Amino acid sequence: MIALVFNPASNSLKFELIELAEGQRVASQATKLASAALDGIGEQTKLSVYKGREVISEQGADARDMVAAVRAALGWLHGRKELNGKFGQLKLVGVRVVHGGSKCAGAVSVTAEVRKHIADLEELAPLHNQSSLDVLDVLGTELPRMPVFVTFDTAFHRTLPETAWRYPIERATADRHNVRKFGFHGISHRYMLEHYAHRVGKHPEEVTVVTLHLESGSSACAIARGQSVDTTMGLTPLEGLMMGSRSGSIDPAIVPYLMHKEGKSADEIVMLLNKRSGLLGIAGGTLDTRELVKREDDAAKLALAMFSYRVRLAVGAYLAALGNAEAVLFGGGIGEDSPWLREAVCEGLRGWGLEFDRTANESMTGMVRISTDNSRLHAWAVPVEESLQIAHECALAFSGPQP
Repeated sequence: MIALVFNPASNSLKFELIELAEGQRVASQATKLASAALDGIGEQTKLSVYKGREVISEQGADARDMVAAVRAALGWLHGRKELNGKFGQLKLVGVRVVHGGSKCAGAVSVTAEVRKHIADLEELAPLHNQSSLDVLDVLGTELPRMPVFVTFDTAFHRTLPETAWRYPIERATADRHNVRKFGFHGISHRYMLEHYAHRVGKHPEEVTVVTLHLESGSSACAIARGQSVDTTMGLTPLEGLMMGSRSGSIDPAIVPYLMHKEGKSADEIVMLLNKRSGLLGIAGGTLDTRELVKREDDAAKLALAMFSYRVRLAVGAYLAALGNAEAVLFGGGIGEDSPWLREAVCEGLRGWGLEFDRTANESMTGMVRISTDNSRLHAWAVPVEESLQIAHECALAFSGPQP
């Protein structure tokens, strides 16, 4: 089965053509036929073509907004002779949506009701949910008879118990405005869980692990017997770990304090916490850890130390919450590409029985265990392929009964 996956952000669009294996059990058994991204939508847009994680070509593109970007992506795929007609065999399209609230349990076919639900949650995922709606608008026009499914970053976390998802604020106020922890990056956390379970010969429901999605947006997840039971992101993606430009969790009194001291509105302070904090706010100049590790200045060193310290804190908390975790899984761009980060976190877990394998950590190729045979708690680096997971979940929904 051939599937097309769109993964939109506020000003970028990743799109990939996927061939799913017949009867595949996990997402990693699918194959990418084409992988590309449009970055800088609305500005000087650039189309990058990927082979694996390497950019093999770049060119300018005309994409004044997300609608134009989707049309450009479809046009690019139509023109790829190297696909040998595979795009013409397309059976379904899958679209990632950041916020699905507490209603959506998995991939669903797009209906008017689903679209309204996505739109209603835009205020909790500013720009992101609207980008997904823009993608759906174009698909409805350009591929009107094609089955289209959406899958949500929040869906994996619907299993959180109330002790984890409820905030300790007045219940009546929280319930009136649906203020609760939703969690995000669920597609990535589910991929790590299922890929790991397949690798070690277990069913997901037999697995208890801590997963780490570490990129410019980062989150940790506690998974007990295959179900998410806690995660660091909350009502919005601002809560939790220190991130690329987001502060993560801070004393909430900082917001009114800075409003008073800086003479700014609440929205302006929240923008500071989202766009000018985290690694960028501490180091200055960049949030790219690949650049920060090359710098010798104290600000860059402090930013990296703070980032790894907060990841270690989250892992420790979730190991305590789970009680009997078997592994810690590192995924996402930073988690996969940063041996220094994995070592900094793992060295703090010796008391949990993790014996770190530096050689394996430094020579990572593909999914690799970075703990020794004798470890009571293991650690793995897991290259995450969200597009494969999206295609897999949407294909399962396409093949199974629809609600």
